[in-house]
Amino acid sequence: MAGLASDASNPDVSLLHDINGLAKTAPPWFDRVMGFVGEYGLLLGTVLVVLWCWWSARRRGTPADSVTAVAGIVWAPLAAGIALLVNIPIRDFVERPRPFKDHKNLEVLVDGKTDFSFVSDHATLAMALGVALFVADRRFGLAAIGLALAEGFARVYMGVHYPTDVIGGFALGTAVALLLAPVALALLTPVVSAVARSGRGSRLVRSRRAVNPHRAETVGIPEPRIGGPATGHSDLAA
Repeated sequence: MAGLASDASNPDVSLLHDINGLAKTAPPWFDRVMGFVGEYGLLLGTVLVVLWCWWSARRRGTPADSVTAVAGIVWAPLAAGIALLVNIPIRDFVERPRPFKDHKNLEVLVDGKTDFSFVSDHATLAMALGVALFVADRRFGLAAIGLALAEGFARVYMGVHYPTDVIGGFALGTAVALLLAPVALALLTPVVSAVARSGRGSRLVRSRRAVNPHRAETVGIPEPRIGGPATGHSDLAA
């Protein structure tokens, strides 16, 4: 399978040249930015979205909502790690060389890529994070999936992956995040619930300032009353 997608008449190769051709006409500074963004920046951005989602989940909803949401958020990095492990035998079985090995006229923006090309680790990792996060919170999940799509485009733009490497990574990350989610959440939810009932560890699940929409008060702040704070009597009663 080493010769997969090596024919220039193959749509996979044609799309590779079309996307990577943009790097040839772009200013050098832009290619340097794309090289950094595609290698590190977009993944870092996805991790920040996951952390932002966790920070938000701790501060809203009921305590049970926080437990459920945090369990889903914890599943996101676990799903990404499992997907990367699953990719190891796939990559070694397919043994597809990096595109610049067979196509010398590509504009390669990063050096040192000596492993196999199918499937893309970056695409797998980013999409697993995005889809798993979508299970926990749709708003943040959509943002992470958008970053994953940008990551896939960047890998082809950089000349280090074929488009089908990226598509394969998206499929693998999505499959792991969705298919294993029911089992993972069933195992993670009681663990997160136990952490929520612990001492200082509870802050990892529920902020002290969290707002419970089913109560008339904010945690740690007395319920507001109508009237003077000294007497606590209502002005209407007077």
